[in-house]
Amino acid sequence: MSARRYEIRVAGLLSPRSRAAFPDMVVSDAPPETIIRGEVRDDSHLHGVLAQLRTLGLRLVSVQEVPATATDRGRCSP
Repeated sequence: MSARRYEIRVAGLLSPRSRAAFPDMVVSDAPPETIIRGEVRDDSHLHGVLAQLRTLGLRLVSVQEVPATATDRGRCSP
């Protein structure tokens, strides 16, 4: 599996400590939820992110693969 981008929505707004648990992802408020977006390397990485949500006691709302944005494609080097 090549790296893919995901958008993960959780209920509520995250504390600074919970936000810090996802250093390689973009965490943004979308009241009444929080959106966590970023690149996931493989299935194991995705399961690790989901396990982190569970460890923090966060309620998962949705997980969705999303297309890379033009900005994301601009960061990739061949």
